[in-house]
Amino acid sequence: MKEHKDHHHELTHGHTHTHHSTNQKALFISFIIITGFMIVEAIGGYLSNSLALLSDAGHMLSDAISLGLSFAAIVIGSKVSANGRKTFGYKRFEILAALFNGVLLLIISVWIIVEAISRMAHPATVASGEMMVIAVIGLIVNIVVARILMQGEKDENLNVRSAFLHVIGDLLGSVGAIVASALIMFFGWGIADPIASMIVSLLILKSGWGVTRDSVNVLMEAKPDDLDLNEIHDRIMALDDVQGIHDLHVWTITSGFLSLSCHLTVADGINHDEMLKRVEQLLSEYHLEHSTVQIESINFTNCHSDCTHQRHG
Repeated sequence: MKEHKDHHHELTHGHTHTHHSTNQKALFISFIIITGFMIVEAIGGYLSNSLALLSDAGHMLSDAISLGLSFAAIVIGSKVSANGRKTFGYKRFEILAALFNGVLLLIISVWIIVEAISRMAHPATVASGEMMVIAVIGLIVNIVVARILMQGEKDENLNVRSAFLHVIGDLLGSVGAIVASALIMFFGWGIADPIASMIVSLLILKSGWGVTRDSVNVLMEAKPDDLDLNEIHDRIMALDDVQGIHDLHVWTITSGFLSLSCHLTVADGINHDEMLKRVEQLLSEYHLEHSTVQIESINFTNCHSDCTHQRHG
């Protein structure tokens, strides 16, 4: 049994380490590429007087900060070990980074909308040719970076997902700038520049809100959206010899690291080790390997846990 557990620990540790290495590499390469092109796009936007390019450059600046923080968060979260004060180490640093990224997206999108409204009232002359060239290069750069980030665990890691959404926002910004420059070049529609900026900013606003909401939910220790707490409760209650369950909590420590705690009331004479084994086996189906289960006899009356609001079995 011990050998099996050790083997499972090695496989889990190796699997986690592989994810961290993949995410670190993807984020670092993306950071270098985005930072380099952000400088180019900012200069191009200034010279061509294009709000679409300048807003996209501003978003790329937030990308550079986002990717840098995301990279630092994963490195710190995986390298810095737990201690007597921070018993989970710095695993939640990446959630803080994701929250910062989300809020930054919201701020930038609002700034772009305000500036676009001002430009619509007072249209500015835009060098559409230079704008087109830089926008096309920007589109190519963002496609490359998006593909790099897709190699990471963007569906499982909130931090990588927030960085990926930043880049998708940039990609849409480049598409908007290309369309706007074409309309200006061929039809003389100067208003296309602020309109394109406004449309893209609304998409960025949606992405920013999603990342911010998910980050706050993790920090507030809300139940993960993909888990049905009632289903978990009922399945545990259905186990033989379980008389009741209370003080049931499920929350997220960081991306891919779920936790559960609960109190189980069982019949007298039940082997607690066997019961714990059955419960943990059930919880593993929900990726709740990190669980704390307090088993209480049906005659135990000294529970001081604050469980009055919980559903009792």
